Amino acid sequence: MFHPFHHYKYYEFLLPHIKTHKKPKRTANIRQQKKNGNGHNSWYQGSLFLFLCFIGFLTFAAEAAVKKYQFDVQVKNVSRLCHDKPIVTVNGMFPGPTIYVREGDRVLVNVTNYAQYNMSIHWHGLKQYRNGWADGPAYITQCPIQTGHSYTYDFNVTGQRGTLWWHAHILWLRATVYGAIVIMPKEGTPFPFPQPYQETNIILGEWWNVDVEKIVNQANKLGLPPQTSDAHTINGKPGPLFPCSEKPLNFSPISDTFAMEVQWGKTYLLRVINAALDDELFFAIAGHNMTVVEIDAVYTKPFTTQAILIAPGQTTNVLVKADQSPNRYFMAARPFNDAPIPVDNKTVTAILQYKGIPNNVVPVLPKMPAPNDTNFALNYNSKLRSLNTPQFPANVPLKINRHLLYTIGLGQNPCPTCQNGTQLAASLNNITFVMPKMGLLQSHYFNISGVFRTDFPDNPPVPFNYTGAPLTANLGTSLGTRLSKVAFNSTIELVLQDTNLLTVESHPFHLHGYNFFVVGSGIGNFDPAKDPAKFNLVDPPERNTVGVPTGGWTAIRFRADNPGVWFMHCHLELHTMWGLKMAFVVENGKSPGESILPPPNGLPPC
Repeated sequence: MFHPFHHYKYYEFLLPHIKTHKKPKRTANIRQQKKNGNGHNSWYQGSLFLFLCFIGFLTFAAEAAVKKYQFDVQVKNVSRLCHDKPIVTVNGMFPGPTIYVREGDRVLVNVTNYAQYNMSIHWHGLKQYRNGWADGPAYITQCPIQTGHSYTYDFNVTGQRGTLWWHAHILWLRATVYGAIVIMPKEGTPFPFPQPYQETNIILGEWWNVDVEKIVNQANKLGLPPQTSDAHTINGKPGPLFPCSEKPLNFSPISDTFAMEVQWGKTYLLRVINAALDDELFFAIAGHNMTVVEIDAVYTKPFTTQAILIAPGQTTNVLVKADQSPNRYFMAARPFNDAPIPVDNKTVTAILQYKGIPNNVVPVLPKMPAPNDTNFALNYNSKLRSLNTPQFPANVPLKINRHLLYTIGLGQNPCPTCQNGTQLAASLNNITFVMPKMGLLQSHYFNISGVFRTDFPDNPPVPFNYTGAPLTANLGTSLGTRLSKVAFNSTIELVLQDTNLLTVESHPFHLHGYNFFVVGSGIGNFDPAKDPAKFNLVDPPERNTVGVPTGGWTAIRFRADNPGVWFMHCHLELHTMWGLKMAFVVENGKSPGESILPPPNGLPPC
């Protein structure tokens, strides 16, 4: 079965039919003008004003609609790799439903939890200005939605357009609870690149043959990492290269393969999302180049590449022209890993099929970068540049109020009940984050003491040769719920520094509530005397999730203009579980418009 591409005229039909309700704000103004109209030409002036207001109302309504969605969190039996198992889904779909909105819309998503697990949903990459209540990470901005209860996420999509995504933000439930967010530009605003003929979502994920929560709980009891996934997936399907484990010669059925049909000569937009839990991935299409035009819902200077690199949490939009010999071509993804750690190194495939080509033609495999191709990774990331035009400027902070250096480390802490008497941990500045029992945003807003401290250090406690020889002694970490307090509208430069505590490794870091500019990156130890001179302060990539290279560093800058409590964490689920996370408390500004909104009705209790 072929996937139906999204055609652009399709949006004009779809957007008004997703329980869309127009904002009626201007009707009150019209009534008031009717009441006040008087004078010699009052009828003419009033009619003209009404006509202009009516036109304005239509324009406003078209651009500022209310989109309503119902998310039923429910368990459904799903079969992959000849294994049946119950998984947690939204509306029985795997992946979950796509949210279609337009820039400027208000979105209401009512989540009803019918599963046995507590649930929260994060709208990854949406800035949620002053509205952390809708951000979603459990015990950070809300307590989770308990079984049998509901919560409505109410947020505005302001100043953003492009591809983002949503996912569960509690336990490891995002293994199956995830989906795309497609934000179309405002009505009448074209893309800053050639209009594609059609588009589709390409969501990269992972699949375990057994219950993920069970293997994670078992691993935690042992103090060890859980087993790696059994397959990667494209739109929930592993592709035909995976044999069924019971019958090694019986390859997965065609229903386990995502396929899409293209017409020769047409250009297609692929919205690629890495929803995998623990793997950075290369993605390529046999015989076809891709033109990168957007990352993390921010337009980029276009460049052409044979493969893209995408870390967990990131999105990348690419244009693909169907200009090759009509045939069947594999799209493929497999991990990038240049560190000595175990990963699921299997290749997932889907099929790009030209119209008229029969299904029995064997597809062509793409040439992929080597799994440990560090040079490709560094070169690819160096090509990412913000568009930086008058319409889409790159407002990079040039004057910095506060410089931060956070070291990323693995460690071991005592655990008498664990297999080796220790359990693996992860830390920032040697602090392993301890999750609270109530939402940090609530405790901050209502000034409840004893939930967290605001003394997270700006620098590591002890400087050392961060990326020198592996350090295997004195690996204990400090435990605590420690946050960093930030003044409203201050400018921050944060250097994330990988270390060789146990091992070096690549880490994708996600900051909630903000985009940031990736002004620099390098291998080895960050040098504050020399490296800033090489920063790109003109058109650096702007995004919400960034990879810190193995044995290296990444520098980001942002303006703290969004008050609230905002989570920052490694987007490798394993490391997040081990404590590789922290949060910023951004203080209110001077006016109500620069302060956290009051909590909504129905906020889930703890």
